[in-house]
Amino acid sequence: MVSIQVEYQGDLHCKATHGPSGAELSTDAPRDNQGRGESFSPTDLVATGLATCMITVMGIAARTLNIDMAGATATVEKEMTSAPPRRIQRLSVRIRIPHSPSPADREKLERAAHACPVHRSLHPDVQIPIEFEWG
Repeated sequence: MVSIQVEYQGDLHCKATHGPSGAELSTDAPRDNQGRGESFSPTDLVATGLATCMITVMGIAARTLNIDMAGATATVEKEMTSAPPRRIQRLSVRIRIPHSPSPADREKLERAAHACPVHRSLHPDVQIPIEFEWG
């Protein structure tokens, strides 16, 4: 189990502290929801969690396959619903891998990305199109 301590600092700002490492991050409400957009919003962190989880799980699979993932990148675009209730509607993910492994290994890496814990934890109503770019 991992413990994360969150302190509300006022004016829609929070500070989160990762228990095991002591690392800190701040959040702010987005401009379109009464905030100043000075940092990640909570829903931005969900999007970030998805992209980092996918590329990390691919990295774990790549280690097993002895594939170099150095330089791989992920971009995620978050879209919120336009009508209430406010929620994440779509998380579009683009993953770029600078090397081009065999088709069989590509399939294994893509399967790993789709199976990441964050992807599996999101509500099925959230659309998650994923694009992979190789080489």
